[in-house]
Formats: sequence, structure tokens, C-alpha cells
Amino acid sequence: MLIIFLGTFFFHTVIKAQEKKTFPNVILILADDLGYADVGFNGCTDIPTPNIDKIAEAGVTFTNGYVSYCVCGPSRAGLITGRYQDRFGFSRNPLFAPNDPEMGLPLSEETLADALGRAGYNSLAIGKWHLGAHESLHPLKRGFTDFYGFLSGGHRYFPEEITLEDPYEAESQFDGYKTKLLRNHERVGLDEYLTDALSKEAVSYIERNENTPFFIYLAYNAPHTPLQATEKYLSRFDHIKDKKRKTYAAMVSAVDDGVGMVLSKLEELNLDENTIVIFLSDNGGPEHKNASDNGILRGKKEIFLKAEFVCRLL
Repeated sequence: MLIIFLGTFFFHTVIKAQEKKTFPNVILILADDLGYADVGFNGCTDIPTPNIDKIAEAGVTFTNGYVSYCVCGPSRAGLITGRYQDRFGFSRNPLFAPNDPEMGLPLSEETLADALGRAGYNSLAIGKWHLGAHESLHPLKRGFTDFYGFLSGGHRYFPEEITLEDPYEAESQFDGYKTKLLRNHERVGLDEYLTDALSKEAVSYIERNENTPFFIYLAYNAPHTPLQATEKYLSRFDHIKDKKRKTYAAMVSAVDDGVGMVLSKLEELNLDENTIVIFLSDNGGPEHKNASDNGILRGKKEIFLKAEFVCRLL
């Protein structure tokens, strides 16, 4: 199983690094609701993804890799713990419930950040958490030393739509999409397209930690709905006439730009030879909702689907 492999791979790598007195950085990039056939290395022709493809071309593509569940929350629980999430009762998406300590990843479970922290790693969770909104389930309580993102299962992308200062102002689950972002425990505003902000945070963290082993969990919420993109990205896809597919393509392109920023910063700081970069999607694309394309695969989000997964030791 892919999730078990990831956990074993990370722990084995850290042990080998300790033996050699070197510690590889680890960057785990997770897209949200990305279709299997919507990246170049899987044959996509209408959405260029040169930066994601660069990881595949220079590394290893896992053509038979599977996520452990077909929706966001349980898939992330399996990924971040390295365990099959049904074994600890995480079998459905958690609600955005700031008052409920049971609505999220059980405190009995160890995360990748917990394990890497014992080896001296600094760790940053960026973007979508979706493993519990209660204070006890916050990323900083789950092994991460830093957090920038949101606790809900999704989010709005435009700054003017992010209006809630206090999560208790949310009157529905989708109101959670409008809460201000968190930097650790502090509510902060947003002044640019959300995907761009998440990418820049990853680059900034690399700069601040270039002399310390780090683990970055870069969990984009794109291209999950709502379908929202800026003209910068939309203008690249005038050849796509379907409005929904065009916006989806723009969102994927924004993620690809972010991946490129991360890879460029690693090269600039001469960290590329000692950094493991992994890219995958949390589940298949919900084709009818976001115009994604799962290609030759018969499944989709909510039906078990092979996830695109590539790993590169730069």
C-alpha cells in the first residue's frame, strides 16, 4: 500500500541519514481533487504542467500507487500517519467543528512530523489541514513546528471572500471556507490569490531553514472547488472553451507554478541534491464537479482511484 510505503521510506531514509551524519530535507506536495490525467506525465495535452513533470522525469513515477481512501480527510489521515485510517476509526470526512476534540485525527496516532521531529527536523504544514479544527488537533499539537493555512476541508481563493475573523462565526460547514488563515495560532489576512500565497510560504520557509533539516507538508486545496482563478492563470487557457474546464486548468497551472518556485529555490540554495520531493493527489478528480479528467481509470473521487504519485531524490 502506498501510505505504508511512504512511512517506511521516510523512516528508512532518516535512519540512513543518521548513519551518514546527513539529513535529507523532505517536501511532500499534495494536490486536492486533481484528476489522474490532468498532468503532463500522465498524458495531459491541454494543461501544461512542466514543473510537476520535472519531478517525474528526473525521479520515479509510481504507476501502481494508491491512496488509502477516496475522499479528502481519511486519505490525508492515512498519508500523514502511514497507517490505514480505518484502523483508528477515521473513515469519513471530519466536520469543521472547533468545539469537538473527537472530530479529527485521534491523539493516539503519530504523524510524520512527530517522527521526523525526533530526528531534529523543523516542520511546516501549509494549506489544507482537514484533520480536526479543535485546539487539541491543531497542527502544532501534531508534531509540526509551524503552520500556515486553514483547518477546514476547503477554502475560498480570493482575499475579498475571506471575511470571518472567528471560526465560531461560521454558521455552516461552507462558512469555514471563509475564515481567515492561521499563522500558527494567529489569524492573518490574505492579500493575494490563495494558491500563490501557499507557494510563497513554502519558498520562504526553505530560505529560513536552509541550514536545518526540514519537512514541508505543502497541502494545496487546488483544484478543489470552488472553481476560482485569477486572470493571470485564466489567460493561459483561451484554447479551452468549456468555462469550468478552463478555470480548473488555471487552478492546476497555479499549483504547477508553485511547484516550480519550490524547485527553483532548492536549486538556488544548493539544497536540491539533499531534498526528497514527493508529489501526489489526495484522491481522484470529481469529474462532474470540477471538470477534471481521470483518463483511463474508471473511478473518481468517492470511488477508489489510483493517485498520481511521483518521488524524486533531487
